[in-house]
Amino acid sequence: MQFSKIIGLSALSLAATVTSAAALTVEEVKQQGFIRAATANEVPYSYMQPDGTSAGIGPDVANQVLKTMGIEEVNWTVTPFGTLIPGLKAKRYDFVAAEQNISPERCKQVAFTEPNSSYGEGLLVKKGNPKKLTTYADIAKDPSLKVAVVSGANNVDFLRAVGVKDDQIVFIQANADAIPTVQSRVDAYAATELTVSELAKDQAQVEQVSPFTDPIVNDQPVRNYGGFAFRPEDKELRDAFNAALIEFRKTDDYKAILGKYGLSEQSIAAAAEKNVADLCAGK
Repeated sequence: MQFSKIIGLSALSLAATVTSAAALTVEEVKQQGFIRAATANEVPYSYMQPDGTSAGIGPDVANQVLKTMGIEEVNWTVTPFGTLIPGLKAKRYDFVAAEQNISPERCKQVAFTEPNSSYGEGLLVKKGNPKKLTTYADIAKDPSLKVAVVSGANNVDFLRAVGVKDDQIVFIQANADAIPTVQSRVDAYAATELTVSELAKDQAQVEQVSPFTDPIVNDQPVRNYGGFAFRPEDKELRDAFNAALIEFRKTDDYKAILGKYGLSEQSIAAAAEKNVADLCAGK
């Protein structure tokens, strides 16, 4: 049995009919033989490999957690970041494993698990950093500068919080569009530190801003806390997954997964220091 795979639209439609009537439970998932998950195809958070199997911080942890729950198969859907939550609410998949930052606004729409990861912010710029940017606030200081953000990503909130105006912000559909956008029509691309680091690897015309200072919002440096998202009505499923995740976070296997994708020991520890209730409350 293949543990992780992408399924076609016809299969998705059929699966949707199975779960559309009422809240989805763990027992129902086991009976149907699989669970449906979504990724935004963003390295290293969640993505699909050329052979059709899942990879990244979210999928790798999700696969192991689901195994402990007795769920052996995950059918993956790849969708743009901005459609992750709308697609979940529309029951196109059963949960999201894209390491979305747990924020009060998102908590109004979906039910997050406890944090699975923690990470800071970053900027991708042209090689040599011609505008000498070191933080998001530097963009706010010069109204002529433009910065790109993936539609639906919360980086735009941090940009606005430090004074970047809406007419300075250019929305792009996917992380894959960042490099050509920086090369052609903006001065920087704002994303998480790991996203920017991955994009800058082996690139001759763009680079990651270093050193970079995380933006200060509400007197605190911005730090993201990524979690898994479920529909609020699927409480039993979310609670079971959450309990299994909390246990898995105590293992060396969990730390090895996050470390493999570049998260520091400090960031791994930071994820366990916050709880979902406080994050949803904006604390």
